[in-house]
Amino acid sequence: METMPTSAAALAPPLASHPPCSDSAWSAFQHINRSRRAVRHFDAAPLPDADVEAVLREALLAPSSNNSQPYVIHWLRDPAVLHAAAAACRNQRAARSASALLVFVAAPRFARDTLALFRDSLDSSPELSPQSRAYHCKQCKAAATFLRLAPSFLWTPLYLLLTALFPSLTLLPLGPQGIRNWAARNALFAAQTALLAASARGLDSCPMEGFNPRKLARLLGLQRGDVIALVLALGRRNPDARLEPRWRRPFSTAIQIS
Repeated sequence: METMPTSAAALAPPLASHPPCSDSAWSAFQHINRSRRAVRHFDAAPLPDADVEAVLREALLAPSSNNSQPYVIHWLRDPAVLHAAAAACRNQRAARSASALLVFVAAPRFARDTLALFRDSLDSSPELSPQSRAYHCKQCKAAATFLRLAPSFLWTPLYLLLTALFPSLTLLPLGPQGIRNWAARNALFAAQTALLAASARGLDSCPMEGFNPRKLARLLGLQRGDVIALVLALGRRNPDARLEPRWRRPFSTAIQIS
């Protein structure tokens, strides 16, 4: 069982500008996006570590609120750990037959870790101008204040009142519940990136929300306040895997244009 680092240092070189759109790039993305399917029956053959690590490195490039990256990804590959994790995932076939499981764990403490790493990197980065360094230091200070105050139980009565009166405020990042929801949403950005990265790498995947969070938390040794946003099964589809025609809502009903 391993966890990938949350630091984004040296993951990718900066881009001078957004690359121009090309037909080949768009076609490649369409192929990756449309070939991704939720596969629930894998062949259970081991995956090369290099393939899984490549997927994880792309997942770590996912966006997050203020680049806070409030999550870690547990990479489960040991057969005994996989067996126990599959049981915690209610013995779903996707979990039982997967070659690896990725568990996306979110918590504000990971955002604090990210903030400390980023703050340390500011002084040693030769690429930042004094103005950029001053801006990021100011942002770090604001983020530290948010992470110190937002999880407080003192917000709970106000949070409950506001969400009862105005349901649209349900995802407000205030109080223990609100801040955990905020962290989990950010983890899902990384999970979606991992799904597409797996497809691009020639792997199959299945996102799973059906699991026993208490059993899985005990298995992973998680701390109080950590939440499991998603479990992602990785592998290669079994030849007998059933893939039915994909159905989605029509564009006209799913997209509201204002």
